[in-house]
Amino acid sequence: MPRYIVSRRQMSNGDHEVHNLDSACPYLPSYANQILLGDHESCETAVKAARQFFTTANGCYNCATGCHVHGGVAATREGIPYRR
Repeated sequence: MPRYIVSRRQMSNGDHEVHNLDSACPYLPSYANQILLGDHESCETAVKAARQFFTTANGCYNCATGCHVHGGVAATREGIPYRR
């Protein structure tokens, strides 16, 4: 089961990215800027967990692509409300 983190650092668009630690994502934040979300069967549950910390959590385009919402285009994605 993949392990996920959310970045403490806010991106310029206001998002906090959720990353799959088991991938080879080149965009992982430094260890000091990671909040461990634990093991999740999917990025959807990882993003839900991340939204307990940051309402603007969004999947990384590179390693959590199925949960990435670009610019708030989708109002919901797999039952995950996207709030701006």
